[in-house]
Amino acid sequence: MKIIGKSVIRKEALDKVTGVAEYTADYQSPDMLHAKMITSPYAHAKIKSIQTKEAREVPGVRAILLGKNNPLTGEEIRDRPPIAFDKVRYHGEVVAVVVADQPVLAKRAADLIKIDYELLPVVHSPTQAIKPDAPLVHERLGEYQRSKSSYPVPGTNIASHYKIRKGNIEKGWRESEVSVEESFSFTPSDHAAMETRCVIAEIHPHGNIVIWSSSQAPFMIKRLMSMYFNIDVGKVIVKTPLVGGGYGGKAAVQLEMIAYLASKAVRGKKVKIMNMREEDMITSPCHIGLDAKVKLGCTKDGMLKAAKITYLFDSGAYADKGASLSRAAAVDCTGPYHIENLWCDSLCMYTNHPYASPYRGYSHAELLFAIERTMDLLAQKLNIDPFELRYKNAILPGQTTPTQVLLNKSNLGDLRACIERVKELSNWNEGQVIEVNERIVRVKGASCVWKTSTIDTDASSGVILTFNEDGSINLMSGVVEIGTGTKTILAQILAEHLKMDVDKIYVKMKVDTQSTPEHWKTVASRGTFMAGRAVLRAADDVIRQLKDIASCVLRVSPDDLIVANSRVFLKDDPNIGLGFEEIAYGYTYPNGNAIGGQIIGRGHYILRHLTTLDKETGAGKPGPEWTVGAQVVEVEFDRRDYTYRIVKATSVIDAGKVLNEKAARGQITGAMSMGLAFGGRESFQFDELGRVQNPQLRTYRPIHYGEQPEYVVDFVETPQLDAPYGSRGLGEHGILGMPAALGNSLSLAAGVPLNQLPLVPELIWRSKEGRER
Repeated sequence: MKIIGKSVIRKEALDKVTGVAEYTADYQSPDMLHAKMITSPYAHAKIKSIQTKEAREVPGVRAILLGKNNPLTGEEIRDRPPIAFDKVRYHGEVVAVVVADQPVLAKRAADLIKIDYELLPVVHSPTQAIKPDAPLVHERLGEYQRSKSSYPVPGTNIASHYKIRKGNIEKGWRESEVSVEESFSFTPSDHAAMETRCVIAEIHPHGNIVIWSSSQAPFMIKRLMSMYFNIDVGKVIVKTPLVGGGYGGKAAVQLEMIAYLASKAVRGKKVKIMNMREEDMITSPCHIGLDAKVKLGCTKDGMLKAAKITYLFDSGAYADKGASLSRAAAVDCTGPYHIENLWCDSLCMYTNHPYASPYRGYSHAELLFAIERTMDLLAQKLNIDPFELRYKNAILPGQTTPTQVLLNKSNLGDLRACIERVKELSNWNEGQVIEVNERIVRVKGASCVWKTSTIDTDASSGVILTFNEDGSINLMSGVVEIGTGTKTILAQILAEHLKMDVDKIYVKMKVDTQSTPEHWKTVASRGTFMAGRAVLRAADDVIRQLKDIASCVLRVSPDDLIVANSRVFLKDDPNIGLGFEEIAYGYTYPNGNAIGGQIIGRGHYILRHLTTLDKETGAGKPGPEWTVGAQVVEVEFDRRDYTYRIVKATSVIDAGKVLNEKAARGQITGAMSMGLAFGGRESFQFDELGRVQNPQLRTYRPIHYGEQPEYVVDFVETPQLDAPYGSRGLGEHGILGMPAALGNSLSLAAGVPLNQLPLVPELIWRSKEGRER
């Protein structure tokens, strides 16, 4: 292959590095109004009164929106008002919205709105939420509309309960000679995308609603807006330009509804809402938290026999995406290991925290922290090497997943090969612990990862190809370019299939739901798989049309023709043929007669053989394949003051087939950095009233430039047979095992189990000192 596997420069690269690229916030117009949200200073409180008289008198104020009379929203459970009324359920929730001529006027009026609250008891964690005497976040849970795949428990804080039952758990415990049980926890955190969320909404006189949004899911916005507000779906037009990072946080629909209501309040005028950083962190959806308990049982030689797992996910105030995140964790609850006897409960819990949206990995980095830490504890109890235990229990073709899907070499990949390669790259065999001096010890921690994509069973993707007169091709897909380079990969797939120069393929970056073919959502590492399949089908459509026209002109059968190098020519005599530029817009004979016309190719793909999960056992096929990998984190730990430096992080992922080498390495490296930040430092800090105490990047601190360790990335290639050129999803997988590998290395270094995140020196000190005392 000439193009697949090569490091092709991203199609949007020049626009980005020169500053020409446009994002939603860059769109301006003289008639645009601006909205400012007033948010709750408390996590749980009744709204006793709202006084807006002074705010309405500010010059330039066009409207003030309150929460009553709006429909309830939410993807899994319709539990969330776009603007809160009666009570607030999290610190940062929107209580009112001011629309004014300028942002400064909207802010001035917002500051004059007076709201009287009556404080209510706060639910601080999923563990507290599940207690029988816990305050209810939603008193009317049983009355909400919900999807068929969510299972709320009215009268409790359980938004949804997912069960995995496999084998005979009692038999598993009887066969187990060694067991470990441990608890784990971490609070919600932020996505910290470079671009904060931004939305512009306008209602045209003929009723069309146009929304510009920095979203990963423009077609979902269209569908949900139609459903929530009873609008004809064809009247909702969503436009998405380049998106400056999303990591799942921009898959949820929130500001779009508020902007629509704001525009409606000012007779359809264009209204813009742009989050400030603090609003982006606590008002818009956040990264989910978790309390977990894991018990594993095995034989004396380390063969796993049983697992009992409880995941209590901190979905925050609303179930929106938290329910599907909890379901995704249930699906892959064991990590990449074969366990015949399994009992897992994964619960989506209401708390008074900001509500959750997907975070890179869709709850898998979270569940793997609990599983991989427990695997290390089990290895310590057995006194065997952590990778030996993992290698011995690695899930293999012919075995089944927790949801009882039979695996094969195509839909699973080779975890054992990943383990062997990561051990080599990380110099694992030199020893896990190396004494540097009296204070400093260098330690390595291991983890293994896997993930399938728990998505809608009917998720689909479409692609349209149009020719230009010079024979170049325009590629249109509903995939959103969020920094993953997926649209460049699609161009590579097309160029390889048509055997043409990738520079002659132009990719439309902006998405317009009225003219762009639909792609379900740009999430779950599914863009390349689904849109890539659609590209191949569209390319075949183009090839058929090119051959049909060329066969008429050359007076041969289409079967005698080959398409390559931007030409259509005879198999046995390449000198006889036509260039794309001669037939892409039809062919004109010397006498003026013409045949054909502009060639337009179309292709689509819909996921196949996926099923819903059985309510009682979890049995079903949730995704098309499972990508596996192995990771190592190496730290230098100071035993005197409990500080540490991450020296090296290594990942080996079974990519199926690497389509763009530099892009693939970049995706894994970036995800590894996020995973280390999530595991080592990123977390919301809450006070006794449930208020976030660090909602700015001064106090909420991701890894900064210059603090990065050495990153080592490599791939195993076990082709996924139904994927474009055998490729597997990669965008999320670098993050998955980083928190666990970091936790395993620091637990070994400090000599104490570290089962909470983030792993800051103070936590290590408290864990160590508390146990010693």
